Amino acid sequence: MTATNDVLKALATDIEETARLVEALDEQAWHTATPAPGWSIADQIAHLTFIFHLAGTAAADPEGFAELAAGAAGDFDGAVNAALKQFNGFPPAQLLGRFRALGQKSVDALAAVPEGQVVPWLVNPLPAAVLASAGIMEIFGHGQDIADALGIRREPSEGLRHLVFFAFLTRDFGYLSRGLTPPTEHFRIEVTAPNGELWAYGPEDASDKITGPAEDFCLLVTRRRHRDDLALVATGAEADRWLDIAQAYRGPAGEGRTPGQFAHAHCEH
Repeated sequence: MTATNDVLKALATDIEETARLVEALDEQAWHTATPAPGWSIADQIAHLTFIFHLAGTAAADPEGFAELAAGAAGDFDGAVNAALKQFNGFPPAQLLGRFRALGQKSVDALAAVPEGQVVPWLVNPLPAAVLASAGIMEIFGHGQDIADALGIRREPSEGLRHLVFFAFLTRDFGYLSRGLTPPTEHFRIEVTAPNGELWAYGPEDASDKITGPAEDFCLLVTRRRHRDDLALVATGAEADRWLDIAQAYRGPAGEGRTPGQFAHAHCEH
């Protein structure tokens, strides 16, 4: 369970760091627009609260999760929007309290899943460590929207390793969301951790390879930065194509970000 514990520890840290981004904001600031069109900071926290409610329920109460998922199956976007209204109707202090509580509840529930047992999820059952990595992906992306709205630069952590590996596992999502056939050959991902360590996944002799800073890779796969504003290098035509469509989540890609929109934020690379 060591690997699962590592992911859950990173997820708990990310939840608390995101909570600290917003805990001192006044009520007006909670309604600040974020780079995600139509989403305020409150919407971002409400969405994450809903995701952690789903994950905690899936791990602790599979039957209850089945009822929640059945309601979302026909119209997931509608379910997400309904959840936004459900959670962001609370005053900021109450919403933040629910975010922290349901976030911790999801961590505890995933930690209690017996080794080797999978957790039901929206499309396929997932190991607890993979579902926790999906949580890290969610909180990284939506937390970035909050940080961008507030003009804050987040310090990248070693916990990004779990998001990098999750994006490696979900490489094909960008193809599938656009009705494209994914390539059969695996990519090589080689990214540099915040501490300078190399994180590498995929065959060493792969003809298609992505290299660059781990944080930039995570910003790419969550579609919080355009590839032009990131220090990522693609080797091979298919890897280069993938930089345009990469996403580590299922469903519609969304509008993403435009070239140069955040160029100033990464001038240190």
